[in-house]
Amino acid sequence: MSIQRRRSIPVRIGSVTVGGTAPIVVQSMTNTDTADVDATVAQVRALARAGSELVRITVNTEAAAAAVPHIRDRLAQQGVQVPLVGDFHFNGHRLLKAHPACAEALAKYRINPGNVGRGSKRDPQFAEMIEIACRNEKPIRIGVNWGSLDQDLLTRMMDENAKRAQPLDANDVIREALVVSALDSAARAEALGLPRERIVISCKVSGVQDLIAVYRTLASRCEYALHLGLTEAGMGSKGIVASTAAMAVLLQEGIGDTIRVSLTPEPGSDRTREVIVAQEILQTMGLRSFMPMVIACPGCGRTTSTYFQELAQKIQSHIRQQMPIWREQYEGVENMTVAVMGCVVNGPGESKHANIGISLPGTGERPVAPVYIDGQKGPTLKGDRIAEEFQALIEDYVARTYSRRVS
Repeated sequence: MSIQRRRSIPVRIGSVTVGGTAPIVVQSMTNTDTADVDATVAQVRALARAGSELVRITVNTEAAAAAVPHIRDRLAQQGVQVPLVGDFHFNGHRLLKAHPACAEALAKYRINPGNVGRGSKRDPQFAEMIEIACRNEKPIRIGVNWGSLDQDLLTRMMDENAKRAQPLDANDVIREALVVSALDSAARAEALGLPRERIVISCKVSGVQDLIAVYRTLASRCEYALHLGLTEAGMGSKGIVASTAAMAVLLQEGIGDTIRVSLTPEPGSDRTREVIVAQEILQTMGLRSFMPMVIACPGCGRTTSTYFQELAQKIQSHIRQQMPIWREQYEGVENMTVAVMGCVVNGPGESKHANIGISLPGTGERPVAPVYIDGQKGPTLKGDRIAEEFQALIEDYVARTYSRRVS
């Protein structure tokens, strides 16, 4: 069963389209000091290589703003064309005005209406950023966050709620305030001359049920393209599970045009992990294909050897390493499925369902590993070089099966 996507207005961000009938876009964000050109270029390149189709960078100081065009140019020299999104808080109006090269180099501006300015400063400072976006023909994301919600708006709505005959729960008022902040800001941007097809909206919270409730409401009230993500999701398995639990529900309902998995990196870990998780969410839901899927059994008492686990890991790593090369050379290779199974119970069956699969021997089984290719029995491997021989069979399958791209 295919998922019926919510209708949304397409937005062009550099070379990428978000919304409309375009595929759901994966994005990420650097955590380098943007003023450090070398470090930021290296991380953007790594994120883009991992599959991030938009990369957001912090623009919070004069030095960061001045560095943006150099980052863009350095990436272009290295053949990296990923659109850069500028993340602005508090002083974005000043930085964009003082650094027109930065305003021109960015593909999109992220504006948080909760901290664009307080009181009498809010509207003129917001207007300055919108006017610069209009002048440079850039799209914006109006990104409302639970942790930086417009306090004037929230206070007013809380006061109004208190006067109701049957006041709503405070949490419901906060959810509504998020939606109102986003939609009112988008309406103001349009009134200032920014076309609807240059507006993306997000309302990020850190609770799974809150995110689902807020985006359902937001989706029912507008046709703006929606950026989806659980903010401050956390570290490791907690962050992955929370992000998946929240976004999978919304994506199943057709809500979301671009996503980010906001993981806290573990010490020394790779920033690209959040890109991989976002891709895996979309791919396992059948919404997009990014990389061949490796199907592997979890193991049981019949698979006392760790060999099948090690082989699955080797094959997964090999495919991930090869994918940038395959993507350039072959069309459709991202749809391939590879099975690495550990015993005779499900091994042959799962291997036959995959494009190419191997069924390793379980405890007490003959020490041979039959390979199945497109459902048919292929060679049987044995000995100490099963991993290398199976990798070679995968390489051969890719070269024979998928059409070469025309350069």
